[in-house]
Amino acid sequence: MYDNRVHEGERGLAEGETPDARPDWRLATGLILPVGAAILYELAFRFGIVQARLLPPPSRVGQTLWKLAASGELSTHVVATMTRVVSGFGLGSAAGVLLGALTGSSEVARKALDPTLQALRAIPSLAWVPLFILWLGIFETSKVALIAVGCFFPVYLGVMGAIANVDRKIVEVGRAFRLSRAALARRILLPAILPDTVVALRSAIGLGFMFVVAAELMGASEGLGYLLVDGQQLGKPDQILASILCFAILGKICDWLIVIAAKPFMTWQDSFARAG
Repeated sequence: MYDNRVHEGERGLAEGETPDARPDWRLATGLILPVGAAILYELAFRFGIVQARLLPPPSRVGQTLWKLAASGELSTHVVATMTRVVSGFGLGSAAGVLLGALTGSSEVARKALDPTLQALRAIPSLAWVPLFILWLGIFETSKVALIAVGCFFPVYLGVMGAIANVDRKIVEVGRAFRLSRAALARRILLPAILPDTVVALRSAIGLGFMFVVAAELMGASEGLGYLLVDGQQLGKPDQILASILCFAILGKICDWLIVIAAKPFMTWQDSFARAG
């Protein structure tokens, strides 16, 4: 009989230890580049190698973040931005999944809808701003609508392409086993399209943070985009970098949450990345 403990020993695992129990150093590894660059730039500033007039050192950016956090201003801007991003992402992604599933599974719907949607996708994001202001005003509705438009297209393309490219042979296998339409969708189609859908959602959340800056130019008085523009108008590069740093951190957290949420549904994958 094959002994699983021997196989685990060959992989460098202790007896009774599972692969998931091993320490995951990917987070620490991912911090090496940004933290190392920040330390080097700080040292260059301290030793007078750079003047850092237009690009403040990390210590000054940290002080600015601390002041904003201590005054409560930072939390106000973060909550405003995240509310807009989450609302726009939710609406845009839901519409993208629905229309992507429709056009991906129906050739008639694809021929009828896809050309128009592809033409709309080519419109620059800022071109929507005056129209949304005219239609929806300068308040939250127009901002959420702009973010939803930005999040819609990557999800739509990802879902449509994933469904259209499902291998016909695995569908035929399901039919050979006489699976119902619901069982076929749940056991074959959904697992087949899920990896591409997750990638599309990750792309969409990144675009959501890009579009929120444009949205917060539409008469906003709160939000990280407003804080960014305020720093530019007042000549505060430390405030600009603090806003950019907040965008980077929040964007990475949201991306990580999508990956974590999808992970339990993709345990069946035996990909090269998972093997590593």
